Amino acid sequence: MNKETIILKTIDFVKETLSGAEGGHDWWHVYRVWKLSKHIAEIENVDIFIVELGALLHDIADSKFHNGDEEIGPNKATTFLQSLKVPEGIITHVENIIANISFKGGNYTQTFQSPELEVIQDADRLDAMGAMGIARSFSFGGFKQNEFHDPEKKPNLNMSVEEDKKKNGTIINHFYEKLLLLKDRMNTNTGKSMAKHRHNFMEEYLNEFYKEWEGKV
Repeated sequence: MNKETIILKTIDFVKETLSGAEGGHDWWHVYRVWKLSKHIAEIENVDIFIVELGALLHDIADSKFHNGDEEIGPNKATTFLQSLKVPEGIITHVENIIANISFKGGNYTQTFQSPELEVIQDADRLDAMGAMGIARSFSFGGFKQNEFHDPEKKPNLNMSVEEDKKKNGTIINHFYEKLLLLKDRMNTNTGKSMAKHRHNFMEEYLNEFYKEWEGKV
């Protein structure tokens, strides 16, 4: 098994599959998560090959764009990795990473655990924070034709998995329902450290947003 060749073929597969995807969930999102994962993995005791494959394939078929189907992503990744004759144990691990990486609302309890999942999950969550998280939120909100903000609509902080799938709230509420919760859900020390900066940036942005919303600055 030539790991370098498999990674290169996986990159090509992801680029082709996500061609034309919504800007917050396209190849460049995957690229950033892949880079962040490798950075975090440098100081964690993990299998870097699984980390790279999991990061590259984690959003190969996001359920948000497939009528809430959470099996299509893992299945698509499995079929691809089998075509490259990747060992079954690695495929199963990557499949579990894809199935368990996503934030699924405020009261969801994750069942599968592995050091490799923790690294990729931190990287994926970091890309949902800070300047990049703000950009992605407005990109996806525009794609869904969601409102920027409505002071009368309050965030749902105890969302079930099903409510999270169906939600169609405001973009600003999304900060409180997901983005601002991520800092306290990081797994690794590196992820926790990086999350502080991105979290603070989002809080600064919201303070400015509300002032401008009221015409105060």
